[in-house]
Amino acid sequence: MKRFAIYIILFSISIFVVQNNGIAQKTDTIIHINGNVLTGELKKLVYGVATWKMDGMGTISMEERKIRTIRSNKLFEIKMKNGFIYFGSFDTSNVDRNVYILITNGKNLVHLDDIVEVYPLKRSFWMRTTGNFSLGANFSKGSNVGTIVFSGNLDYRKRKSYFNLSWDDNNTFQGDSLSSSKSDIMVAWQRLLKKSWSTEVSTQASQNTELGTKLRLGLNVIGLKDISYNSWNRLYIGAGLNVARETPYDDSDITNDLAGMLQVVWKVFKYTTPKVWVDVNVSFLPYITGGNRYRTVFNLNPKVSIFSDDFKVGFKFYYNYDSKPPSVESSTTDYGLNLELTYTLH
Repeated sequence: MKRFAIYIILFSISIFVVQNNGIAQKTDTIIHINGNVLTGELKKLVYGVATWKMDGMGTISMEERKIRTIRSNKLFEIKMKNGFIYFGSFDTSNVDRNVYILITNGKNLVHLDDIVEVYPLKRSFWMRTTGNFSLGANFSKGSNVGTIVFSGNLDYRKRKSYFNLSWDDNNTFQGDSLSSSKSDIMVAWQRLLKKSWSTEVSTQASQNTELGTKLRLGLNVIGLKDISYNSWNRLYIGAGLNVARETPYDDSDITNDLAGMLQVVWKVFKYTTPKVWVDVNVSFLPYITGGNRYRTVFNLNPKVSIFSDDFKVGFKFYYNYDSKPPSVESSTTDYGLNLELTYTLH
């Protein structure tokens, strides 16, 4: 019992220390265009919206166009519209809608509209990590068919690079039996380069009963280029190679193939009431080996905020096409539409 009391005391002290550290860190300043001065913690700025944490009010969102200038002595990764990346802090400017970026060898005056991303470079692993968790389900009594969907992603940021873990699991049940399954999991590493270029290396595993794929293991190496990146959208394209090993559901042979990979990703944000997010991505894989084969993957995921920016509701539509699926009797297409509730971490 005494040991339990000691644990409770130590736990309480640790919580108190963490809370005090959090309070001590809230020394950033935003000056609103109406002249109001807000003191708190700048957590990030992306898609034209600053996420700001204040004592008493909690975490709020503020449009970038309503910010006059910023001051913070913390270290940030600051990505500009032209693709250039600064590592520095902020100081206020007397010029409206401008801010000084303080770097090792001086300071640069930039317009706030030219900043597209701001992320604090924190030491804590937890605070470097962001993500989304989505859960969806539906059921029809007439057909006795139900679907359960669990998807999400986790991002871990470092200087000029970040790691991403994403997953998407769709299972359809008829009665008490699993009738179809589509599952994907991917781990990716992306390195930021100059002039809006970046590279990505990823490994993935997938399964799709409709297309006859029992297991597909893949490795992707691609180059990415931002076409447009501003306060309301990001559009980028990618091209590279895919190496895959496929195991079919039937008695067909396991195959090892090389394919090209073309990718288009568009992320849109609209700061209205309610706030709207739309993610679209399309991948096209023409096979270099394995005969005249190609695959297409399309995903559409619009969401709107409910309660707060951390909770969203929306739907996810996916469409997969394989001109030569690994199992001979399998379908060449698979698609689905699911309603999802999403929670955003940080």
